[in-house]
Amino acid sequence: MAEALSRHKPDAVIVSNPTALHLDVAIPAAEAGCHLLMEKPISHSLARVDELSAAVNRKQVRVLVGFQFRFHPMLQKAAKLLGDGAIGKSLSFRAHWGEYLPNWHPWEDFRQGYAARADLGGGVTLTLSHPLDYLRMLLGDISALWAFTSAENLGLPVEDAAEIGLRFENGVIGSLHLDYNQQPPAHRLEIVGSDGTLRWDNADGILHIYRAAEGAWEAFTPPEGFERNDLFLAETRHFLALIRGEAKSRCALDDGIKVQQLVLATHESAARGKLIRV
Repeated sequence: MAEALSRHKPDAVIVSNPTALHLDVAIPAAEAGCHLLMEKPISHSLARVDELSAAVNRKQVRVLVGFQFRFHPMLQKAAKLLGDGAIGKSLSFRAHWGEYLPNWHPWEDFRQGYAARADLGGGVTLTLSHPLDYLRMLLGDISALWAFTSAENLGLPVEDAAEIGLRFENGVIGSLHLDYNQQPPAHRLEIVGSDGTLRWDNADGILHIYRAAEGAWEAFTPPEGFERNDLFLAETRHFLALIRGEAKSRCALDDGIKVQQLVLATHESAARGKLIRV
């Protein structure tokens, strides 16, 4: 790593190795003044995160954490609708993401992948932590959580399911379900407000809004031809703009740290059987 940084002197580094090894790359890259696109989550723990943060601040490194759902056009539309008060005051939510882990990479033994291994930072809460980020984007910061986790189906040394209750600083409450078991996969979100409801389904990308005053549903569809890879293309374009100093990070290191804290609080709550204040 040190030789590569010294020889090639890159302007930026993409950190996409297994979760538990992210900081082994990110810290020396930041110390070398390289801007960072970091795969989510930023690590498997908070150990050495302060070291990364100090290097980022000292070297004025720009960081984008790779929570690509921040770039989904319909989640961005949902954020605008919420900001405009389209469903009144947000009151509660339900988020659900279940996807059968053995189908992710059918060409290899799923038990050997980073998502299934404790030593590489696996487990469903770390690996499918995207909703913890986009819920913050949509509803604000989280003040407390409780959680149950289990490992009943796949014989893994990490949790394959998690049920997380969240309370936001603005009073919104709700639950997030994550699992490695569901067939067929499902990923959806519902937000209930005082004057209506938002519903989004990742399967077709469509965002529905019910406005109580009108008594009818309206649908917003992604751009024609939209596909999953568009999220990564948009993320990459934003990172290039960030490097050039043309944009502010849509998902900065502090956002990644907050998600890391929520994941660790989930594990603590499940282990101790108690509410954790974040």
